[in-house]
Amino acid sequence: MKRTLINLSCVLGTSLILTACGTSSVDNTLATNTQTEAVVSQNNEDLYQVDHEGRIYFFDDFATYQTFLQVGETAYRKVRIGEGPRGETIVFGLTNEDKKKTQGIASVDMYDGKLEGSAGFYGETRTEEGRIYVFSSLEEMTTARIVGEVPLRFTEIGAGPKGETVVYALNSQNKKVKPEALIQTFKAKNQL
Repeated sequence: MKRTLINLSCVLGTSLILTACGTSSVDNTLATNTQTEAVVSQNNEDLYQVDHEGRIYFFDDFATYQTFLQVGETAYRKVRIGEGPRGETIVFGLTNEDKKKTQGIASVDMYDGKLEGSAGFYGETRTEEGRIYVFSSLEEMTTARIVGEVPLRFTEIGAGPKGETVVYALNSQNKKVKPEALIQTFKAKNQL
């Protein structure tokens, strides 16, 4: 009888230890999922700019950007009068989810320099002159907005969705290479 009780207590003790180990494993999985969600929620992989009627519009959501290109307006917006590089009004086109936020809006944070672009960043700027500038880094996009020029570039005349000239921003590392990956990304996003 004593031997049976000792064996039973060993079995119970072992199962408690295994249960504790299993719980630890589940907790690590939950922690990993939470960290992944935090990274995904930054929404810093793309930014779209449209210069339109003396205003500069920014979008961190491709669908909202596409709707703006079709309609010329955005349903929800955050406006900063006279805060552009040359005194333009800045308009941030917001999604339904972002419309009530006072902070944590990716387009605003990227514009303000509080959020860096992701490693695979993609940006577009559409000008009133009928040009589309395409960027692979937020820094290059910001510099072009402030300076008003893209010093290193690869240009394709008439390659845009409506025959616009498309200018791909280059940098000192890739200035002698045709930006094939960036061209393909532009074509895919614009269904060309």
